[in-house]
Amino acid sequence: MPIKKTEDVRKDRTTSKPRKTVKPTSEEKELPVLDTKAPFPIVGIGALAGGLEAFEQFFTHTPPDTGMAFVLIQHLDPKHKSILTELVRRYTKMSVYEVKDGMRVEPNTVYVIPPNRNMALLHGILHLLEQSEIPGVRTPIDFFFRSLAEDRKEEAICIVLSGTGTEGAMGVRAVKGEGGMVMVQDPESAKYDGMPRSAIATGLVDYILPTEKMADQLIRYVHHSLDDVSEKTTAAVNKKSGLIHKIFIHVRSKTGQDFSYYMQNTILGHIESAFREGRLTHGFLTRRQPSPGTSGEFTRKRWACLLVP
Repeated sequence: MPIKKTEDVRKDRTTSKPRKTVKPTSEEKELPVLDTKAPFPIVGIGALAGGLEAFEQFFTHTPPDTGMAFVLIQHLDPKHKSILTELVRRYTKMSVYEVKDGMRVEPNTVYVIPPNRNMALLHGILHLLEQSEIPGVRTPIDFFFRSLAEDRKEEAICIVLSGTGTEGAMGVRAVKGEGGMVMVQDPESAKYDGMPRSAIATGLVDYILPTEKMADQLIRYVHHSLDDVSEKTTAAVNKKSGLIHKIFIHVRSKTGQDFSYYMQNTILGHIESAFREGRLTHGFLTRRQPSPGTSGEFTRKRWACLLVP
């Protein structure tokens, strides 16, 4: 809040002499207003081997005016200057920057992690940190995804692209634990399918798509009245919390899986995804019992309450 200058004059009760309140000098700066939540989506994208091809396909099919910011995380050789920033610039009209410490995230912009660094997001600002010197524990993708989940909560969006190994899976769990959205490259289209398959194996992935189709789904997801869906869903769940537990009982009786112990944000995130995709309606939450023949097949991967036609 700006410091207000005042001309108020008060009289001291003990001396009867007038005294003036202290005025700020011209050199004094206004107190900064902390923007704790960027008003636009921030998308974290992780890739390892085969990532260059995946980035090319993704940004070739992504419009430059989506209103989103994209943060690219990849293992880069610490002994060589990264060329990833220059390569991505060839495929998009968006501004592309290699991140410097303290850089504020802006919409319609791409940010690339520099070599040999971990990166975190705090209040819409990117911070660079030293990586661990212990071999085998450098996981910048998981590190950033966890930070993204903590900073953006249910608005976090992460994408796992081509790569070997299992990195990204822990970050996926963090994002879904806060009710965010997870998108994964179709393993059949990935040059290396280790990371996509590990992410899918968590059972927490919302969309599995080839990279050229991701942008369209992202835009639909972001512009499909997220705030309205979230408010209506939360209100419905709060009002019918007893019914949600009855749904859990129904699911357990059909599949043997008990979802009542999972984090509420995770469950709400999946319910909201089902609403957006039309697999679940608010009318379902007002029924006394899931109607026979209409509840569909509950599966472990789609969790509780996600109705499959």
